[in-house]
Amino acid sequence: MTDRTHAPFLSPAVSSAACLPVLPGGTLGVLGGGQLGQMFVHAAQAAGYRTVVLDPDASSPAGLVSHQHIRADYTDASALVQLSRACDAITTEFENVPATSLAALAKVRPVAPPAVAVSIAQNRAAEKVHFSHHGVPCAPFAVIDSADALAKVGPTLFPGILKTSRLGYDGKGQVSVARKDDLAAAWEQLGQVDCVLEQRLPLDFECSVIVARSADGSIVHLPVQRNLHHNGILAVTEVLPGGIAADVAEQAIDAACTIARATEYVGVLCVEFFVLEDGRLVANEMAPRPHNSGHYSQDACDLSQFDLQVRTLAGLPLVPPRQHSPAIMLNLLGDLWFAPDDAQGTTPTTPNWGAILALPGVHLHLYGKTQARRGRKMGHINITAREATQVLNTAREVAQILGLPADF
Repeated sequence: MTDRTHAPFLSPAVSSAACLPVLPGGTLGVLGGGQLGQMFVHAAQAAGYRTVVLDPDASSPAGLVSHQHIRADYTDASALVQLSRACDAITTEFENVPATSLAALAKVRPVAPPAVAVSIAQNRAAEKVHFSHHGVPCAPFAVIDSADALAKVGPTLFPGILKTSRLGYDGKGQVSVARKDDLAAAWEQLGQVDCVLEQRLPLDFECSVIVARSADGSIVHLPVQRNLHHNGILAVTEVLPGGIAADVAEQAIDAACTIARATEYVGVLCVEFFVLEDGRLVANEMAPRPHNSGHYSQDACDLSQFDLQVRTLAGLPLVPPRQHSPAIMLNLLGDLWFAPDDAQGTTPTTPNWGAILALPGVHLHLYGKTQARRGRKMGHINITAREATQVLNTAREVAQILGLPADF
């Protein structure tokens, strides 16, 4: 690897390609200590890498399992220097890490994903402009960043959904708006921050696709995933034979690859889509990282999305991942730890893991978070089997045992 004794951020920019590949035995770093970071760390360690996590939380899931944990804010200059000196290449596990920190690290180390892609993903308005500019259709929209912009919104965008441009995720930071007369109140409810108003389209279902692109431009993808959300949070992902029409899947893959190439993306990228009642496909948003909807790949594919993240970061060869089993992923929120009548979530109890683990093809993944809270992602369950009907039957049995909705 490159010399670690110099002063990072004061040296000339290094060529990422010149520093790759980073072979097993090297050190990979990650900004962010959540469950996605934890699963990246597990995949990196399984491949023979040392790992370093930068995250301010002393009990972060990724920090607890990494070889080294730098406990500091993502903008802490000295911590970023420490991270760059310790690592051969660096990634991130979530898109709200400051893009400026990634850009600074990229001056001295290979960084994937690139700061420009993370910056686009942090802003819904920039994201939609990016999609449209590169020929990927998205819902008609208007940017609401002032009272004048609010007044200029035309009637064709209603009914719509008003979303904050930044820091909105899992259904947070958005309000349904039935008529233009309701728009001003909705904007005030969101604090009059910069927003995007999207036209509500007649939706058939939602899907997503995960692509991985290397520094040499090679690109591979996982199968297209069919997703079901509850209250704006992903609840179920199905990857079953025939679950998505071949032409729709091909459109989704082509669009995701286009988006990745447009920013010379390196890393794992998830793009979420709406499939409309008339069969059209429109892009919803992108995540410059592994994604909940790709968790099934841990148990249903020969390469998981985290294996692909390791390979793209380290500059290792990319080979197309193969799905060997039909699969369903069930998201586990902190609500499972509380009785329905415990609205405040004051008395947590352990869910009946023994009953679900007695079922064939059930793979439980818990993130090691120290406290369960309603709405908090605590883990997921992957269900695999030889036949799709077996997967569906077992997944519905798991849902019944745990008290999850079984509307899939």
